[in-house]
Amino acid sequence: MKDQQENKDEKKEAGYYFNLKEVLTYYFRKKDPNRPIDTNLKMMHGINKISIIMFLIAVIVMVVRVISRF
Repeated sequence: MKDQQENKDEKKEAGYYFNLKEVLTYYFRKKDPNRPIDTNLKMMHGINKISIIMFLIAVIVMVVRVISRF
């Protein structure tokens, strides 16, 4: 029980929320040869990748707009 609380406390640090390692490894990881090929899973990951890219583009546009007002 105490270990779980310590893990939650570690995750709440500011660096945890701004860690882009998970995003980058999602895009640039090797294919697992032991994983079975599933069309639905491929589609899901493709849509997730597209949505992450669209979100990042929207954030960049918002930041550029805010900076250009000054």
